[in-house]
Amino acid sequence: MVTTALPPSNHPLAQFIHHFESGGCLLEESEENLIEVVGILKSYGVVLDAYSDNLLYIANHQFLVFFPFFKYFNSEFSWGKLFKHWWHDRINFEYAEYCMRAMLWHGTGGLDAYLDTDDFVARSRQAIEQWIKPNPFMGLLYKLAPEFFIEQTRMFAYYSGLGQFWRVMSDIFLELSDRYDRGEIKSIDSVVIHILEGLVAAANQPMSYEVTLRGKTCELVPLSEGLTFLPDLAVPYVEAIFFRGTPFPGTVSYNAQAQQIPLDQTLFSYGALYADPLPIGGSGIPPTLLMQDMRHFLPDYLMQLYQQRLRGEDDLRVKICQTFQKSMFCVTTAALKGLMPYPAGPANLEEQQANRTFLEHWCDRFMTSQLRTVNPGMR
Repeated sequence: MVTTALPPSNHPLAQFIHHFESGGCLLEESEENLIEVVGILKSYGVVLDAYSDNLLYIANHQFLVFFPFFKYFNSEFSWGKLFKHWWHDRINFEYAEYCMRAMLWHGTGGLDAYLDTDDFVARSRQAIEQWIKPNPFMGLLYKLAPEFFIEQTRMFAYYSGLGQFWRVMSDIFLELSDRYDRGEIKSIDSVVIHILEGLVAAANQPMSYEVTLRGKTCELVPLSEGLTFLPDLAVPYVEAIFFRGTPFPGTVSYNAQAQQIPLDQTLFSYGALYADPLPIGGSGIPPTLLMQDMRHFLPDYLMQLYQQRLRGEDDLRVKICQTFQKSMFCVTTAALKGLMPYPAGPANLEEQQANRTFLEHWCDRFMTSQLRTVNPGMR
């Protein structure tokens, strides 16, 4: 007798693995989950649109400006906007920079690999020399600390890369909301399919970065390098922001003797899939800024759902964070379905084993995440 199916997995998250193998998602199917995910992704899409515009503005127009006092104004400065900025009646672009720096620091994928090449260093030097030509003081600083300037160009490449990535994701999420309003999105599974199709459609979209300095265009990341959306922007983003993140000040000790922060960056688990929603709203916790931004753009149907729950709007940022984590598990599902060796449900035992190995590896990383918390019916 020929075996046509693998035996059950012994993994602690076996229920999720079997559910995934049968074509399921990392989030339970329910009407409330659907309302939450679509609603929060609509708000997130609006916020990402603003984040993307500002990151690209900084990359293209604030290159090597070391004191960019007005970088959050997108060249549209006014006293009214300045007072709103001081009053915090604005989009918190600082969170976008937090994500950019997390990607730069963790440094995975093709973009990071290219930024360490001799070709990029040579292009950086040409751009830096073009920028400092009429400024002897900057020229002196460059001679004293050339590597600092080159590291700055790497950072601006990440400004541009993350801005380009979020431009695509914003469009995917806003189109998802439009389709939901038209009655085309009716399940968590259809949400995941929509996101997956969007990722696949943009997978080979090229990534490049050039900046115009004193009338001359300098290519820092050329198209000829062949960097593309999915492997060089999307996957590193998921790794750096969904999984690793950075330790939140005030929640762990930075004292090396306390050993509360792993020495190995690959062991970091401070990303969006792991964060405890309760501290969200507290001072010094970076996601607080994102939750504050999204609360301004929540659709009415999601606000009504929150108001019906315990505490209403009193803990709105916590509710938004919990919903956001649900949505990110949907995005993660789409990414895993796209990266899985074979489509779900293969008849061939070898293909089944390849999928099982792939899923068990990822579930190892989900062990301390909020996966069980957002799925109370699948514990």
